[in-house]
Amino acid sequence: MVVLSRAIFSQRGGKNRFFDKLRVYVRGGSGGQGLPSYGGIGGKGGSVYVESSSKMTFKALQSRYPSKRFKAEEGANSSVRRLQGAKGEDLIIPVPLGVCVIDDQKNTLADLDTLGERVLLADGGDGGSPDNDWTGARGERMPLTLELKLIADVGFVGFPNAGKSTLLKAMSRTQPKIAEYPFTTIRPQIGISHYPDLRQISLADLPGLVEGAHYNSGMGHKFLRHIERTKLLLFVVDVHGFRLSPKKPFRTAYQTVMLLNRELELYKPEVAEKPALLAFNKLDVEGADTYLEEALESMNNTTAQTGDQESPEHPIKFRDTFAISAKEQTGIDRLKDRIREIIDEEAEKDREEEEDGRQKVER
Repeated sequence: MVVLSRAIFSQRGGKNRFFDKLRVYVRGGSGGQGLPSYGGIGGKGGSVYVESSSKMTFKALQSRYPSKRFKAEEGANSSVRRLQGAKGEDLIIPVPLGVCVIDDQKNTLADLDTLGERVLLADGGDGGSPDNDWTGARGERMPLTLELKLIADVGFVGFPNAGKSTLLKAMSRTQPKIAEYPFTTIRPQIGISHYPDLRQISLADLPGLVEGAHYNSGMGHKFLRHIERTKLLLFVVDVHGFRLSPKKPFRTAYQTVMLLNRELELYKPEVAEKPALLAFNKLDVEGADTYLEEALESMNNTTAQTGDQESPEHPIKFRDTFAISAKEQTGIDRLKDRIREIIDEEAEKDREEEEDGRQKVER
């Protein structure tokens, strides 16, 4: 089963915008007042939780809670009829799968990558008792950021116009917008690759990076973070080389690979450590064979230079390299088969690690 997160897509000023972040305020309920003359204890305030749901989107969340303020119920006061005050009702915020909850100190309070996972955000206050002079305590309260990271098996990584959208179309039933100019993809595209035995693998075509993306240039961190939850990176590179604009230098295919590697490394080193495949695209264009030979020779030459500022400290060791034409669908079947092999291998490793963890706990 393939589960994908959903976010908000809207239009403003005639341009598509991708929403993957919401600012909210959460507040646990205050504890009820105690009744000292009878020894009555006030009820504990309700708490605020966040829970992942396959049926929730950011758009629905905004519609249901337009104020984006979430407050749990207060605990009941102690009374003669009921010395133990009733606990306040908890509030559960449903969010899309893949949401991270981050506080203003940049601490991650929740990272919801499993359906039905529930995490406490704001605890309710204790009820009035001898410990607090019979005065109910305030519940925890704080502003938070809900940040969505897409969950997909494979994340396409490449500079604009590398042919990622065409490749997504070739590997799935998705119909992304395709044109011969940079930044065709301005929001993540999700596709599903189908196999004869009904196996499905999810693919995420992320908008093209630009040099300096790790500094948040261009769409920068807005889309780099979506790579974090993918199980496998697929570098898609135009074998003829790449130039973003006349003001930018021309990069050979090899230099493009190294620069992409460096952008990921500088954003988060652990992202560049993910399993990765490399696909040199556009083999249907004249001169591709020569450029491919040069690129492969450079990839095999560990002393090849790209320039001090472009060379990654830790070059990615690609599991495999492919020569493809997304437009002509050449080499796509081999690529799909290799993707499945690696996804299955990684899944088996995860199962073994989980089993080892359980055995250690049992001991």
